[in-house]
Amino acid sequence: MEDDNFIKIFKEEALELLGHLEDSLLELESSPDDEDLISAVFRVMHTVKGSAGMVGLDLISKFTHEVESILESVRSGDIKVSKGFIDYTLRSRDIILSMINDPEYRIDDQEAFFVDFKNALNENYISPDDNKESITYRVIFKPEPKMFFTGTNPLMMVHEVLELGDGLVIPYYEKIPKLSNLNTEECYVYWEIYITTQKSVNKIHDIFIFVDAPSEVTIEEWELNSEEPIPEKLGDLLVKRGSLKKEELDKALKEQHKLGEILVKESMLSEHEIKNALKAQTYINKTKTKKIEAAAPANDSIRINSNKLDSLIDLVGEIVTIYAQMLQLSHDTNDSKLISIIERFGLLTEELRDNSMSMRMLPIGSTFSRFRRLVRDLSSELGKKIELVTEGAETELDKNVIEQLHDPLVHIIRNCIDHGIESPTVRKANGKDETGTIKLSAIHAGASVQIVIQDDGGGLNREKIRSKGIARGLIRDGEEILDDDLFNLIFAPGFSTAASITNVSGRGVGLDVVKKQIEELKGSVAITSEEGKYTRITLTLPITLAIIEGLLVNIGGDSYVIPLSTVEACVELKEENKDHKSGKNVITFREKLVPYIDLRTFFEVEGRRRDIEQIVIVNSNSSQIGLLVDNVIGGNQTVIKSLGSMYRHIKEISGAAILGDGSVALVFDIEQLVRVVQDFEEISVGN
Repeated sequence: MEDDNFIKIFKEEALELLGHLEDSLLELESSPDDEDLISAVFRVMHTVKGSAGMVGLDLISKFTHEVESILESVRSGDIKVSKGFIDYTLRSRDIILSMINDPEYRIDDQEAFFVDFKNALNENYISPDDNKESITYRVIFKPEPKMFFTGTNPLMMVHEVLELGDGLVIPYYEKIPKLSNLNTEECYVYWEIYITTQKSVNKIHDIFIFVDAPSEVTIEEWELNSEEPIPEKLGDLLVKRGSLKKEELDKALKEQHKLGEILVKESMLSEHEIKNALKAQTYINKTKTKKIEAAAPANDSIRINSNKLDSLIDLVGEIVTIYAQMLQLSHDTNDSKLISIIERFGLLTEELRDNSMSMRMLPIGSTFSRFRRLVRDLSSELGKKIELVTEGAETELDKNVIEQLHDPLVHIIRNCIDHGIESPTVRKANGKDETGTIKLSAIHAGASVQIVIQDDGGGLNREKIRSKGIARGLIRDGEEILDDDLFNLIFAPGFSTAASITNVSGRGVGLDVVKKQIEELKGSVAITSEEGKYTRITLTLPITLAIIEGLLVNIGGDSYVIPLSTVEACVELKEENKDHKSGKNVITFREKLVPYIDLRTFFEVEGRRRDIEQIVIVNSNSSQIGLLVDNVIGGNQTVIKSLGSMYRHIKEISGAAILGDGSVALVFDIEQLVRVVQDFEEISVGN
């Protein structure tokens, strides 16, 4: 059971690391000489290899070890970064990902894969020096007694050092206690390792990358110096190793006996230490010491199970609801002290809510970066040159929103690549740069986030869309229609103007799914285009789906919530504001005609109307409409609860909220409400 938990933790960390690996490789393709990126790629592969070995996933560990060996040649400068290197390292990353997700996954011919990998790099070898001088290093590795509890096997690290070249291992057993005090789960042995290798000292250091204090790792470089005689004497070696002081050596040498016998007799060193020094004496020639210290950066973050986080948000939502009930009760009792205490509690509740919600927020850059590979591979497949540019990667969205955003963005970007960006030949003929650009950006807009996908391709063809719309019965022949409304036809189910079907797109599926998925996230889609220049798709999404600021309104004695982020203004419906000429529900607002929806009529609410009614002006996509209500109650912090399966077919309602007095208020879905009214009442939303 414990092993399963370790494997689960490994998978979570490995998936995150492989995501970073893909980002680094795609950046490295643009900056092949960036040593920091090369090191980052190597570190990820080394970390995955080590972690896989620790949890017993030997197939992943062995495969990753082979890739790491090739990466070491790049890091040491023996191989240049090339397209072949990037291609095969990305493929290796995909294979490792498949092995993690499916324990039964096996690569068809691993040996052949690495032969092809190395062949792809042959032309990029930088005249390797076969006579490169080997360097001898001395490594002292003293694991802390509790190291086994961290899941780390110190013997694995010792064997990894020996794989770098010709080596000698000297174990030390002095710290092993008597059998009565022995704890079989603790580590008492430490090692002295001598290794002669052509590899850099960084390679040794990487083996101990996970070793933290109080464990000790010391790496000393013992370089050959031909100008000085080779130190063959045991005494000189003991002084150099720090086992003996110079004064102690001088005192012992006054005796006319073998040095080792004297040191043991005088209890200066144990017999075991003398034997170890003699082993080292036969291995080492001449050295000079250079101690290498490395400090591991502190990690301020911790991992939290997403289910625990969701549970926390639910509990915070309950606290928000209880606070609203307490506030209502305090006003009913008219107790000033109680009101004061509850208002202070409200401030703390708001702070708790904001902090809890921030824990669920993730930067959208983690999603954006995943599309570099998509753009790279598809553009290469179609013979196009396309660059992906991202902005606003630090913009944060709720984790649940981000998780559901990936598929819609894939559909849109694939369409940009296939239909939007022209071939290099066509672009050049049109006076454009041969390399097209897809720009992916995110910005905050009040309580929403706008994600904009824009390409500098050929734009949308109005006549093709119009012809297809007429053929599909979506618009009438000769009907006047605004460009925005015309372009929105491409989101109709099965709509496509593609002349042929490709593996990338053109089957008439995709964009209607995009619209549906974004609307399920309580968002909206807008599109603008200029033929020959660009196409821009804007996705507007709520920052979070859990808790919102709402405007509470009353219709026929029932309460409803309008998301505050959509509200522009609240005005009284006066006779002088009505426009009677159009024959529709239209008022003049800020010198513009704005259509409004009579929600009493729409929801078939019975009962006497109020003498003074109010209109809430809301922004819907690029449009502005009014919602006629009986009364505006005021702002309200709302915890959205999903509707039961019996009510999910009511499109204009997105959820429900429990109010302070215990009653339930339905939450309007503004986008759906406007769309339903347009379909049934043919209200023209716009100018």
